[in-house]
Amino acid sequence: MHFLDQAKIYVKAGAGGPGAVSFRREKYLQYGGPDGGNGGKGGDIVFEAVSGLNTLIDFRYSQHFKAARGGHGMGRDRTGKGADDLVIKVPVGTQILSDDKEEVLADFTEVGQRVVLLEGGMGGRGNASYKTSTNRAPRQHQPGIPGEEMWVWLRLKLLADVGLLGLPNAGKSTFINAVSNAQAKVGDYAFTTLVPKLGVVRHKGREFVLADIPGLIEGAADGAGIGDRFLGHIERCRVLIHLVDIAGTDPLEAYEVVNGELEAYGADLIDKPQLVVLNKLDLADEELVAAYAEQLIEAGAEEVFAVSGATGAGIEQLLDAVLGYLPDRTATETKAAPEDDIESSDEWSPI
Repeated sequence: MHFLDQAKIYVKAGAGGPGAVSFRREKYLQYGGPDGGNGGKGGDIVFEAVSGLNTLIDFRYSQHFKAARGGHGMGRDRTGKGADDLVIKVPVGTQILSDDKEEVLADFTEVGQRVVLLEGGMGGRGNASYKTSTNRAPRQHQPGIPGEEMWVWLRLKLLADVGLLGLPNAGKSTFINAVSNAQAKVGDYAFTTLVPKLGVVRHKGREFVLADIPGLIEGAADGAGIGDRFLGHIERCRVLIHLVDIAGTDPLEAYEVVNGELEAYGADLIDKPQLVVLNKLDLADEELVAAYAEQLIEAGAEEVFAVSGATGAGIEQLLDAVLGYLPDRTATETKAAPEDDIESSDEWSPI
């Protein structure tokens, strides 16, 4: 399934039905009088968050949504039928933004959450409602009130407990494949991950959702590389795992580049708890790991871990630390859940 996290759509609520002009015509009723009923109410535009969706791809092929109009009023004081609401289903984590993207109109964070974005127009009055002591046979009626309409943006921010970030080729895809049920593409070239990936991590009888976003490079805030558009998917995360390639040219520079892009993006991402991880432990010795860890701590890292996504070394200690940032209601408890099949090593622990 293709991933799409932004879409622009047009929505229009249904107009109210017009009122009727009618008079009673009965054989033994000499002065029947007006009996035109009111029109029915137009349908509302309703958005509902549902499970089982994680992309906005459906809105690429269907951008116009119009609710039905209300029914016409009828004689014998019969009110027109109200139109059904138009329910638009979106993934959990979707935000509805105004056309200029300056205002958040709705934010869906739970399954089943419903928001009436636009209300249908009220039905028009029939001529029976215009009858007075001086106007016994009114012939005027009211057309239905038009429904509201607007263009809106849909923006999806995936709901995850933990965010995974780093430079391209930091080993994020290998890492998420090692700790979760994700099946991310792995390659020896930059930007193997082009769209965010979600994986469910099960560790010590608890589970949480891990989000992997495409790698950041210097200037991403200005559109370099894939840019920073996918950073929105980790805005809701409670803690970030920052992978640094220990076999890269300069791990300290890589750490500072990514944090610089987080700060440039805003949304308080730079202030989120961050676990800094020296990845590809299998390609370095203990002395090199200790030296880089010391440099990262001096640069502002609070905790530094050393792991290998390829061999599993050090991953258990890292996941233990992640659980400390997640409340029990977020990390789901499971009965007699098996431990993760990840080789653990006590040789490397938080430095």
